[in-house]
Amino acid sequence: MGDVSGRCVKIPAGPVILEGDLTMPENAGGVILFAHGSGSSRHSPRNRFVAKTLNERRFATLLMDLLTQEEERIDAQTAHLRFDIPLLAGRLVAASEWLAHNPDTRTLALGYFGASTGAAAALIAAAERPGSTRAVVSRGGRPDLAGAALGRVRAPVLLIVGGADTTVIQMNRSALAELNGESKLQIIRHATHLFEEPGALEEAARLAGEWFEEHIIE
Repeated sequence: MGDVSGRCVKIPAGPVILEGDLTMPENAGGVILFAHGSGSSRHSPRNRFVAKTLNERRFATLLMDLLTQEEERIDAQTAHLRFDIPLLAGRLVAASEWLAHNPDTRTLALGYFGASTGAAAALIAAAERPGSTRAVVSRGGRPDLAGAALGRVRAPVLLIVGGADTTVIQMNRSALAELNGESKLQIIRHATHLFEEPGALEEAARLAGEWFEEHIIE
């Protein structure tokens, strides 16, 4: 891999400004926007590991906080905002528009990587932007929370779930049945919800990278 540059960016989303980390490998073949899950942030070590793997595959990545610091303080007490999927999806759409106008990324094809509740937000954002979303990957996600938007997603969708995460497997199977475009459920044997078992997160990152390479890089 060639040179990689990273910087902190500020993304306007309605009345708030959100912070993100944009990483640009040399000659990037696409950009992946991350949507973190319940109670997490752009500093999630699992998402940062996946992002680094994608950077090595020539993808730019944007990890962003979907909530402001004040909202995160409120959510730590109420756990309400992390399940406000329309709010999170709207902020992903705003970040997508920012990427479409940012000089470093405006020519790059877009994919979404969502974890936990962030997967539902990513799928809604993909449904809202069918002409510019090339692929979506969910890791341990709750795609079922995207509701009726699932039927409007046109981008290819990969759902990655741990084999020991039985409740979430059923939720993903239900969501898979609602998707009309190309879609696949990939179960990583013995992995639990956070993919903490040896090799589990590496396998999820590999599958995500292959999916994005197949559907984004021309």
